[in-house]
Amino acid sequence: MSRIAARFAALKTEGRGALIPFLEAYDPDPATSLAILRGMPGAGADLIEIGVPFTDPMADGPIIQRAGLRGLKAGATLAGTLAMVRDFRTQDDATPIVLMGYFNPIMSYGVDRFCVDAAASGVDGLIVVDVPPEESDVLVPQATAAGLDMIRLVAPTTGDARLPMVLKASTGFVYYVAITGITGTRSATATDLAAAIPRVRAHTDLPIAIGFGVRTPAQAAEAVRAADAAVVASALIERLAGTLDAQGRATGSTVRTVLDDVRALAEAVRGARL
Repeated sequence: MSRIAARFAALKTEGRGALIPFLEAYDPDPATSLAILRGMPGAGADLIEIGVPFTDPMADGPIIQRAGLRGLKAGATLAGTLAMVRDFRTQDDATPIVLMGYFNPIMSYGVDRFCVDAAASGVDGLIVVDVPPEESDVLVPQATAAGLDMIRLVAPTTGDARLPMVLKASTGFVYYVAITGITGTRSATATDLAAAIPRVRAHTDLPIAIGFGVRTPAQAAEAVRAADAAVVASALIERLAGTLDAQGRATGSTVRTVLDDVRALAEAVRGARL
């Protein structure tokens, strides 16, 4: 059983949802980013999503775009991101890690080599925004052979005819994009989620995570009442950015502030179904 499947199975037994916080690799520097990554499980993260900085992040709003630019300025590469995961795995062999990014860096790295190296580094799943199911043969066979889950995005605009095809190509969990648009721009409503998630569940037994519109502890709690996990990204990146000095460097409060926010989110998620 994969780490992702094992974690969701354990949480189902406990009767609670999952918190999946996000960080951008190398934001604002490698050491700070790794410190946040290492601290997230202790703060309550059940799974962790790591963004791979890229120059053309089409799905991301301004907050994560700026994080990606900070990461690139700090020297982020795909190989460097995998090294972060390897460093994390020296202390944590249980928390699932999902990489979120775009196909260009993977293609430049070499698809076969990337999938082998990612699995060897301790990566569990991939969200590759610009590889739709129709073009999945460029990546999925290699990822599957390496034991990596391919996590697909389902949006409010995904029609009933297309939905089964997208879900059939999904493994690990399904990422429901709660809003129409890019990350960090607005929030979903509980009413919208209550209407949308049953439509997805009708076509899959995989856990469903809600993201792209979850910012506060209250919204994270709403997400896990409607689905199986809450993904929080832009709100954490925005808080990180607010701790940086005038030159964009980490300060003494950067790691603590982000992890305190993860703790507040985790508390809300863990109490959501009580």
